[in-house]
Amino acid sequence: RWPDEIDNSGWEYGANRAVMRALVEYWQHGYDWRAQEAQLNQLPHFRAEIDGLGMHFIHARGKGPNPTPIVISHGWPGSFYEIVKLIGPLTDPAAHGGDPADSFDVVIPSLPGYGFSDRPSQPGTSTERAASMLATLMTDVLGYRRFDAAGGDFGAIVSQHLAATRPELLIGMHLTYIGFYAGAPDPATLSDAERAYMQRNQEWRMREGGYFMIQSTKPQTLAYALNDSPAGLAAWLAEKFYAWTDNGGRLDGAVSKDELLTNIMIYWLTETINSSMRTYKENRMQPFERLPDVPAAFASFPRDINPPPREWVARRVNLQRWTEMPRGGHFAAMEQPALLAADMRAFFGTLRG
Repeated sequence: RWPDEIDNSGWEYGANRAVMRALVEYWQHGYDWRAQEAQLNQLPHFRAEIDGLGMHFIHARGKGPNPTPIVISHGWPGSFYEIVKLIGPLTDPAAHGGDPADSFDVVIPSLPGYGFSDRPSQPGTSTERAASMLATLMTDVLGYRRFDAAGGDFGAIVSQHLAATRPELLIGMHLTYIGFYAGAPDPATLSDAERAYMQRNQEWRMREGGYFMIQSTKPQTLAYALNDSPAGLAAWLAEKFYAWTDNGGRLDGAVSKDELLTNIMIYWLTETINSSMRTYKENRMQPFERLPDVPAAFASFPRDINPPPREWVARRVNLQRWTEMPRGGHFAAMEQPALLAADMRAFFGTLRG
């Protein structure tokens, strides 16, 4: 049953009805899940039992002479699928215009409660716990002594938790997102750009933060609708892809319909919308504080959620590389994988010993 709509309202009130009807029509009659499934099945999938939960991950070995291990984490409403375009450019840089010496062993986990990882049945599975699980995955399960970390959205938060709690494990850290934190540095020390950034954050939360508030307070109530209705789930997730990508005003302008629907299917088939949303409730706002001096890079994509100024990021991390990207949004690994992979290779290449 399609809801009514204010005439000519576009996306102002939320997911546009005409666009959603077309997407659902394509999902029913044009989208080929079996073809997408076959592509996913070509990837090296694994599962491990960590801290009482089954964790799904991709482990793609590098093709260079001495690959560096890297764990790349996704966020919400993404999934491990959000990152798979980085596998080729990072594991086999020579085939993508790079130096084979800059290859990586790429590990892409499904965070707890997402995709093919287990859904926690007890409280407490925050991004901080996810970071602890990834440390165990990389060391105890896969046998790496030290590794790189990267991510956007929750993946950037997980990477920062790794830097805060297990800095001895990290060679370096690459971020496309810094996150929201409780408090702020001394206002007297802030630059004009930082003050403007904080003001934009407040405005963004009032204008766009409704999903954040309900998912961090009463996700269970919302889950009844989204877990029951494929059209409802598609609208809830697609609206974020519309709002957060560099798409030129078209839902499929940055991420194709097939890619968007495959990401949605991973939520639908595994029934993980509720457990993924619970991450917001399990997280606690961390104070804004300096992390240990793990070398860090930040790639700023212009259509991301309120990109922070350089000096703000430098207060938080040991910033050694800053890149202003010419295009791209919040789902950088899906939207601009070549740009992102090249920046990651360039930064981590400076840390190889």
